[in-house]
Amino acid sequence: MSASLNATPSGERVHIGFFGRRNAGKSSLVNAVTGQDLSVVSDIKGTTTDPVRKAMELLPLGPVLIIDTPGFDDSGALGALRVQKAREVLRESDIAVLVADATAGLTPADQELLAIFKERQTPHIIAYNKSDLVHNVRPEDENSIVVSAQTGEQIGALKELLARLTLQRPERKLLQDLVAPGDFVVLVTPIDSAAPKGRMILPQQQAIRDVLDAGAINVVVREHELAAALQRLGEA
Repeated sequence: MSASLNATPSGERVHIGFFGRRNAGKSSLVNAVTGQDLSVVSDIKGTTTDPVRKAMELLPLGPVLIIDTPGFDDSGALGALRVQKAREVLRESDIAVLVADATAGLTPADQELLAIFKERQTPHIIAYNKSDLVHNVRPEDENSIVVSAQTGEQIGALKELLARLTLQRPERKLLQDLVAPGDFVVLVTPIDSAAPKGRMILPQQQAIRDVLDAGAINVVVREHELAAALQRLGEA
């Protein structure tokens, strides 16, 4: 728990794929969520020609791999190749985000993507982008949200929704082969100053839950408290 989360292998990160039509604002939304200029943004359709991947720490989730995909409604021979690449990304995605243009609503291409998500049983979110241009779009369920990559509206809420969906998905246990009932487990848990007040990042939550599920006893300390904690445990 004390090692840098930046060293987390890609295979152990939550893979989040962003999908949608050309010019729905996928790349702009990816940049808004990550707080980085990860993807090239342009008014010209089809600017994203290959999937763009970025391993990073995304609060409140922790280590993730963000993937921006080419437009799913592309045409022609090159377009068919881009669509195929988007399908390949979906196979590696733990969570899919459908970025829909709020000014246009769900199009046939969006509906096709949703059908693929459901067929593959991939947990997914519908993010209606461009809320700054329209004001009558309402999310239809708890896994839909109206956002604006341009103004930043609801970007924090989208991150929280991604975190909730991540916790709901079937996941590998971090400590399942290491902990037995009745064990004392000391978790060294740095507190990120950028984390929301009162929150812990996802891997920390998972580790604590794994210990509890194993019937073991959690002792959670910050890194500068470890020596004192071990001494007290030795005295018990």
